[in-house]
Formats: sequence, C-alpha cells, structure tokens
Amino acid sequence: MNLRGKRVLVTGAASGIGYECALAFAKRGASLVLSDIDAAGLEKARQELAAAGTPCFAHVCNVANEASVAAFAAAVSESVGAVDVLVNNAGVAFLGAFEETPIAEWRRILDVNVLGIVHCINAFLPSMRKAGGPRKIVNVASLAGVAPAPNMSAYAASKHAVIGLSEVLALELYDTELSVLVVCPGIINTNIVFVPACTAPGISEAQMRKLRKYYEVSGCHPRVVGEDVARAVEADAAYLFTGPMAKAGAVLARLSRGLARRFTISGSRKSGYLP
Repeated sequence: MNLRGKRVLVTGAASGIGYECALAFAKRGASLVLSDIDAAGLEKARQELAAAGTPCFAHVCNVANEASVAAFAAAVSESVGAVDVLVNNAGVAFLGAFEETPIAEWRRILDVNVLGIVHCINAFLPSMRKAGGPRKIVNVASLAGVAPAPNMSAYAASKHAVIGLSEVLALELYDTELSVLVVCPGIINTNIVFVPACTAPGISEAQMRKLRKYYEVSGCHPRVVGEDVARAVEADAAYLFTGPMAKAGAVLARLSRGLARRFTISGSRKSGYLP
C-alpha cells in the first residue's frame, strides 16, 4: 500500500506508540484521524502534526464505551469519509499478582484492550468494506499475548484475546481486499506499566524502580514501533513482532513452553517483574 493520501485512523494517539504511529504515517504522506480519551494530550498531538503540514482530524473518544465510538465514527464519516487504515492501539495495563488484581481491573482492561477494538471494528469496518479497495485493520497486541511475564495476568489475557480476535477476523476477510495486521511489541519504553493507580500493593517501590530502569536501559523508544507498523502496512504484512525481545520471545514460546517459562522467570527476577 502506498500511504500517500491515505486516511489513517489511530486510537490512543495522544502519546506513546499511538503518537509515534501517527508520526510515521504522516511522514509517508497520509492524512490522519486521531482519537484518545485524554483531550488535552490529543489536542497537543493534533497541533504538532498540523503544524508540520499533516491534515489531521482529532476527536475525543473512549473506546471502551460503544456510544462514544459510534459518535466518533459518525463524526469521521461526516468530516473525512471511510478510512483506509484503522490502527486499534488504545490500551491500558495493571501490574500485580493475579491474587492482587481486582475484578474491577479485569473489567477495565478487557473493556479497553478487547472490547475497545471490537467497538472500533464494528463502527468502521462497514464503511471500509463499502468504500472498496485495499484497506488494513491494525490491532496492537503485545509480546505478552504470546510470551507474558509474571504479574500481568489481566493484561496478558487481553492481548491473547486480541491475537485470537485478529486471527478470526483475518480468516473472515480472506477473500476480500481488507486485511489484518497483528502487532506484538516487545520491551517498549512507555508509561503504560508505571501508573501508580494501576499497580497492586504487593509491587514495592524498589521493584518499580528496578523495572523502570530495565525499560529505560533494555527497552526501545516507541518510534521504533511506529516506523515498523507503517512499513508493515505498506508491505501488507499479517504479523509484526517489533522491539527488543519480541521475535526471540515469540520463537522461544513456540519452540518450548517449558524453556520459555524458565527463561522468563530468570529474566523477570533481573528486570523487576518479580522481586
């Protein structure tokens, strides 16, 4: 796909991987449709992209809320028309042992990470199909959906679900011009796991410092993911493992679950996922 002039929608675009995806698509001449629940961050992103000459439509949206997504889709249809690329990036996390993960956190994570994608596909797929031509749905999962670390049960479960959903959708769209890209980032230095309100009491300050240092030293900037996603869309790829440990972790998990678990436990003690 030549991205010049294409309309690319990115959810969770105010920061992190979403913002870097927007930048990468903008560099290739795409026009952008951005959403986020953070109104101030979204407006800042819109202004920065518009100042660089990128056509940019922004709309505050809570992907976990079906009505909010429907209103967003109606606004996009009226202002922009059918999008060529839908990047379902918005996501949240919780760090803590299974026994310290409240049911409310499970609901929050599944509502955003899984149903958020379901809502967006339901809202935008019909117009994409009707418009015709090659179009792409990009679902951002995680290495955690293939080879998770301890203390991320809800997050890992949600990303497993994203991979399963994406695989079924790809099968159902197989004989059409629409296709699906599943993105599994590895160790990416974003703030998703460092929100105090999203951390269980059993995760100590010392453990958090160790984990933060690990992400700073061993992780990569989210722009790596953004650039890789844009290239994968251009190449009409089906899967993308991007960032440190992504490919190696996925291959090890496929070769031997037992070996992968031993490796993960050892690595988690060094990184801070385990005390």
